[in-house]
Amino acid sequence: MATLRVPAVVPSPSDDCQRLRKAFEGWGTDEKAIIWVLGHRNASQRRLISETYQQLYDQPLVDSLHSELSGDFGKAVIFWTYDPPVRDAILANEALQTKRKGINHLLPIVEIACATSPHHLIAVRQAYCSLYNCSLEEDILSTISSPFRKTLVGLVSPYRYDKEVVNMDVANSEAALLHEAIERKQLDQDSVLWVLGTRNIFQLRATFQCYEQNYGSPVDEDIKSCGKGDLESLLGVIVRCLDCPERHFAEVVRNSIIGLGTDEDSLTRAIITRAEIDLMKVRGEYNNMYNSSLDSALIGDTSGDYKDFLLTLLGAKV
Repeated sequence: MATLRVPAVVPSPSDDCQRLRKAFEGWGTDEKAIIWVLGHRNASQRRLISETYQQLYDQPLVDSLHSELSGDFGKAVIFWTYDPPVRDAILANEALQTKRKGINHLLPIVEIACATSPHHLIAVRQAYCSLYNCSLEEDILSTISSPFRKTLVGLVSPYRYDKEVVNMDVANSEAALLHEAIERKQLDQDSVLWVLGTRNIFQLRATFQCYEQNYGSPVDEDIKSCGKGDLESLLGVIVRCLDCPERHFAEVVRNSIIGLGTDEDSLTRAIITRAEIDLMKVRGEYNNMYNSSLDSALIGDTSGDYKDFLLTLLGAKV
């Protein structure tokens, strides 16, 4: 369930644009007005606002936001304002341009491939081509080394069937296939990637359930037992994203705020990309896993307009 709160009566895109324009004028910026407008509009409404703003003022709304806002708050608002496929294409590109390409840096690509709909993945790939004049697959191949390269291309290239169709014979058979690969520590074989990259989400969850019933432990835990290498870590994240995305994003939020300092990029990504999908479930998982409130954790680790904006997307009254 989404946490985004859209008012029962929504102003016209023209009225919203005028309010935003007024927030940009004068000596200072009215951040509260920006939060009130953009933080209470869904993706289609934000798209209309952006189109109308361009028509009214002959300037992209994102450019105005860039010139008026800065820091973590500015980055969060701008990512929220982008059309979701464009936003995710930019997140994927930023992940690929990072010099250190560890598991955490590549999470945006895994999340796009495994925790969104097949239609959204296609839209992200199309947006990526338009923005960067090459395909997402090409950039993965040219910037990522083994063992990540083959796995990530295998995730973003196929089109998963998106209906709830499950064959329990296939689930048991492919649970056995995964178990054999884990037992032999041959996680890089094509059949493993084919199962994880092409099966519909409901079939995969049935396979993971059969695996645990037949072999006594979750598949991601058995993958972890194969070793502490990059491939084992990547496949574990993939399985968790496919099996229970809300648990994965609860972990992303937790990891972003524990320890010294806050990983604002990861925190922003988790809140913004799930606010219109399942952030309510993420909130529930966070509470179950860590026996604490996600909202309280966010309040304790953020401040100012950045905190208010994230809380707004969480559905809080700021």
